[in-house]
Amino acid sequence: MSAKYTNIEQTRLDKVARLRAQGIEPYPHRVERTHTSAQILAEFEQAEAAGSETPVEATLVGRMRSMRPMGKITFAHLEDGSGRIQIFLRANDLGQEKLELFNKEFDLGDFVQARGEMFRTRSGEVTLKVQDFRLLSKSITPLPAAKDEIVDGEVVQHATLSEPELRYRQRYADLAVNPEVRRIFRTRAALVRALREFLDSHDFLEVETPVLQPIYGGAAARPFVTYHNQLKQDLYLRISFELYLKRLLVGGYEGVYEIGRDFRNEGVDRTHNPEFTQLEFYWAYADYLKVMDLTEQMIRFAAERVLGKHELQYLDHTIRLGAPWQRMELNEGLLEVTGIDIDQHPTAESLASAMRAKGMEPNPNDTRGKLIDGLLGDYLAPTLIQPTFVYNYPRDISPLAKSLPGNPQITERFEGYLAGMELCNAFTELNDPLDQEARFVEMGRDYAQDDEERHPMDEDYLRAMRYGMPPCGGFGMGVDRLAMLFTNSPNIREVILFPHLRKEEE
Repeated sequence: MSAKYTNIEQTRLDKVARLRAQGIEPYPHRVERTHTSAQILAEFEQAEAAGSETPVEATLVGRMRSMRPMGKITFAHLEDGSGRIQIFLRANDLGQEKLELFNKEFDLGDFVQARGEMFRTRSGEVTLKVQDFRLLSKSITPLPAAKDEIVDGEVVQHATLSEPELRYRQRYADLAVNPEVRRIFRTRAALVRALREFLDSHDFLEVETPVLQPIYGGAAARPFVTYHNQLKQDLYLRISFELYLKRLLVGGYEGVYEIGRDFRNEGVDRTHNPEFTQLEFYWAYADYLKVMDLTEQMIRFAAERVLGKHELQYLDHTIRLGAPWQRMELNEGLLEVTGIDIDQHPTAESLASAMRAKGMEPNPNDTRGKLIDGLLGDYLAPTLIQPTFVYNYPRDISPLAKSLPGNPQITERFEGYLAGMELCNAFTELNDPLDQEARFVEMGRDYAQDDEERHPMDEDYLRAMRYGMPPCGGFGMGVDRLAMLFTNSPNIREVILFPHLRKEEE
């Protein structure tokens, strides 16, 4: 179907035709550039400070973000990846015909190349006095909305965009008009670099594991299913890297990690997206207590690298990352916030009865572990604002974690919470192949076939374990959620460049 153009778009298409009729290509192949806007500003200010009288010349490029014709002169602003700079066009320098070409055929949003000398205006703004210019890319669709800015005492209009659904759906436009959004994703990139730097410096090896897996596992989630035509088999988009990373410990590596995409066919809300970025590491000869210590160090290191401090502001909370994280046993935390002592309720039926006595409405089909997990998410997690490790979880929702010595129903597992949000999950990993096989059988027996919590039997993983897996600690963290915290973003969609959305017609 051919595009339907608005009147403004058709006007700009007419400009494209007129430019080509004059022998001017609106989408040329080659570009000249000597400086970014930040580089030329720094160079000019250095020359000023040194008292140099040598002209500072530059060829700059960027998207035109403001334009103010004033008879025989025109002021405009170009924006590139490093910032924004003013340009000054004058009929005396360019000729009236060329200035009129700029004023009539160029629009906000166009990409422009401009060559000239730098000077400072009477108002003090460092500016390029243009000696020549050319169009690099004609913008057909105007960037959305508008806001006003005072420049040299004049009101200049700039594009902006604020409606969340439109911003997420047209992220390209969102980035183009909202510098703060570009800053969020630069911060996210710096965060990922910092995490890599920390783990590399602790002798972890970065690896890549399959995205398409014949058996999904390593987490409690419903997978996406696809089909391989040549192999004639169902495959699953991975929900976790865990079982493949632990195979590598069997192979002789002592510390491995991966930062990549996971896919979970589950609901979408403020902290969940079907496709998200996960960091997982597995560390031979460590347990969940050592992993707690390393987690504190890693998050603190990332804050130093990215934010330059150990504090961050998230919504109404000041989160302190420098102090030791609070450590809270799950049973004690739930008793404090709900008045229910889960140790006194060894069955799902008993726990559900205690919950109903407190006015709660438990799902009658949930296992005891799922009931406990629901209490954690609904009642305890929202109270955990400062960094907190909640530890010692029920066995039936921790199928890959070692049990506490002397208590087979509780596992050495922790979750880390900040600002009321689960950030990470870690275990002392199960390395007994017989115990692991029994766990898989138990999950298959106790959970319905379509239950998200059901963990399928993975025979190849068991075979790897039988070769011998060293004692190890494992860790998984949602990078998107940490990016939310580091950028003070209230919704996970703010830190994912292209979040999944419903169809536009819906």
